[in-house]
Amino acid sequence: MVDIQDVIGRLSLEEKVSLLAGQDFWSLPAIERIGLRSLVMSDGPIGVRGTGWAPDDPSVALPSPTALAAAWDPALAETAGRLLGQEARRKGVHVVLGPTVNLQRTPLGGRHFECYSEDPLLSGEIAVGFVRGVQAQGVGTTVKHLVGNDFETDRMEVDVRIDERTLREIYLAPFERVVAAGGWGVMSAYNGVNGSPMASNRRIQQEILKDEWGFDGVVVSDWRAARSTVGAALGGLDIAMPQLENPWGAALVAAVRSGEVPEELIDDKVRRVLRLDARVGALGTPAEISDVYDGDRIAHEVAARSFVLARNENFTLPLEPAALTRVAVIGALAMDARVLGGGSAQVSPPHTISPLEGLARALSGVDVEYAVGADPRPFLPALHGPTRVTIGSHSFSVDPAAVRWIGSLPGGLDPARVDGLRLETTCTPDETGPHTFAVSGFGTFQLKINNMLAYEGSLHPPNTGRAELLLLPREQRVTVELTAGVPAEIVLDQFIAPGAAHSVATTLGHRPPRPDEDGMIEEAVRLAAESEVAVVVVGTTEQVESEGFDRTSLALPGRQDELVSRVAAANPRTIVVVNAGSPVLMPWSSEVAAILLTWFPGQEGGAALADVLLGVTEPGGRLPTTWPRAEADCPVLAIEPRDGVVSYDEGVFVGYRGWLRSGKAPLYAFGHGLGYTTWTYDELAVDATEAMVTVSNTGARTGREVIQVYVSPTTPDPSRPSRWLAGFANLEAHPGETVTVRVPLPERTFQLWNNGWQTIPGDYTIHAAHAVDDLRLSATLTIPEESAAGLPGRP
Repeated sequence: MVDIQDVIGRLSLEEKVSLLAGQDFWSLPAIERIGLRSLVMSDGPIGVRGTGWAPDDPSVALPSPTALAAAWDPALAETAGRLLGQEARRKGVHVVLGPTVNLQRTPLGGRHFECYSEDPLLSGEIAVGFVRGVQAQGVGTTVKHLVGNDFETDRMEVDVRIDERTLREIYLAPFERVVAAGGWGVMSAYNGVNGSPMASNRRIQQEILKDEWGFDGVVVSDWRAARSTVGAALGGLDIAMPQLENPWGAALVAAVRSGEVPEELIDDKVRRVLRLDARVGALGTPAEISDVYDGDRIAHEVAARSFVLARNENFTLPLEPAALTRVAVIGALAMDARVLGGGSAQVSPPHTISPLEGLARALSGVDVEYAVGADPRPFLPALHGPTRVTIGSHSFSVDPAAVRWIGSLPGGLDPARVDGLRLETTCTPDETGPHTFAVSGFGTFQLKINNMLAYEGSLHPPNTGRAELLLLPREQRVTVELTAGVPAEIVLDQFIAPGAAHSVATTLGHRPPRPDEDGMIEEAVRLAAESEVAVVVVGTTEQVESEGFDRTSLALPGRQDELVSRVAAANPRTIVVVNAGSPVLMPWSSEVAAILLTWFPGQEGGAALADVLLGVTEPGGRLPTTWPRAEADCPVLAIEPRDGVVSYDEGVFVGYRGWLRSGKAPLYAFGHGLGYTTWTYDELAVDATEAMVTVSNTGARTGREVIQVYVSPTTPDPSRPSRWLAGFANLEAHPGETVTVRVPLPERTFQLWNNGWQTIPGDYTIHAAHAVDDLRLSATLTIPEESAAGLPGRP
């Protein structure tokens, strides 16, 4: 057992301060004489990237956090966390930078695929499961981003104004649940809240998080969010990351010596950092962990459990393989599925299974035909096929032809000694005609095809930062005539400025000859008309949903809506698979037979999709967000800072709470999701601590049901939502089986914030529900006056 106070007493002020700031992009320094090893952090919402992004060291890619939340199962989230904890240990990572519990306040948020839900309780419970799983592996977590980082527009400078009640009941609530469950870390946001940048926000980080909640872990800044030496030190921040433009170091030492920052405050920060070091094995003896988790299996299970069957007319699904002879698979994303979101959530998976590949494998005796139909991607997809990558003295292979990293280089190379990289591959076309190749990324490039110069130039516009280029790369296309069956040798050289090799994002794209946009839709319609079933995969692109910017529209990009309507008119058995991380508009919803929402489904997405479509497993998901019929219906939509400020004027009426107040019906409500069996809700019994719900599986298949418990004041109160989620339970039952579940009703269920948590007495209606708009059973519960005095309130 490490005596942390003794260790602090052996450190000089300079050594103490050195432990509070990054020594590079991802780590804190070691101090060998006290037995302290370097503490390593890594992005990790859906996979653990490690200290680089090197494709020669792939990472398991789980489905997006919205998908994990759609399973409504904290135990499954814990399993996912244990897997990522295992991945972190394999990669030498001590702290995973996640989970993200910012709320989906408006569906236009560009990074919402990385957030769980619009509801604080669901977000908090899934996050608690994930955190417990990761930390069980001796790996730390940093729940993020504290707080109000619910959009990307001007996120570095914007000030979010949130009244105290809303802050407590909605936006801080999931953070509080994670802290109460023993989370070891919190990440501070870029934005300000109520006039103070979060990295310096003493009110929230020190007074609420540490003093009131008793948080004993560390507060780490988002990367380059700490911009004040004294303000951040006094404002509750413990670790400023990364080394680049760090405001601490010698400046913080000077502030302590001048008396601006008390040394005992530095000692408290160091104590927290050393406590984390001990928890994750960077100080003292690391814990032995013997669990072995199968990444492919867990990725497959989470995907299938997350898929939301939004519509299923005439029992179109599941399909019966024995009755199929020809299936049309349509859409650019059917072949080039988007399995993860852009920005911090990106990793290099060991493989990905597309919807087309998954269905073709599962329907080996069926004619599975493909048509692009409509292509929403503004960039060409990476060329498929083994590609040799050479950087300095290090070589490795990738497939498809894309390389990306940030931080450490492949092979441990020194960025200062790397001035370029080369991609070499062979493209043997199936078709004769004009083939389009593309170079995307940033820097200076030279592309040769069959030893002929096809492109030479720079894709790094002046005055454009590398962070922006990582999130919004540029592309250059060339067209070359190729002959079917004749190999084409392709070499792409990238020239890198001295010292700039620490961040690279380069793709060699390819598109074979194909009809124009009208011709592609006509081709898809013909194929659908000639097939028994048409599976159309639509979705967003990396230029629509990503970290770094918000969405400008909820409409599907390109001509995908037109494609769906045309295909549905040609084939009444049209199934639409929506490959998007957060809500999109579906104007064709009433025209199609079935709609399956698959989020960003991770590396096993196509295999899980085939299992769900063919009935091998049931779609287990329920919506963690509300999906609108029209943008104008959304209670909160616009993200428009005014004079650097975004005011959360709707207060506590966020998500379905706002929808219920507006009286407008969404297309699909919070909690909605169909399965392959039927349920009756038989009995509801309640008391002040729990609801007991009895349900029966009345169908012919084993299935899962998510029991959702909502609470309403029996006497309407316009200052409170008409209904809010109080708890939920995930159960499985065989045909004819009856199951009773107990759903706790925490004290916080009946409280609101009024200069402290105050229990509101009176009559409440407790609902056992299938969704927020599908209430099955109700009971009345009275909270007496004497229960209302002086309760602190459990989250």
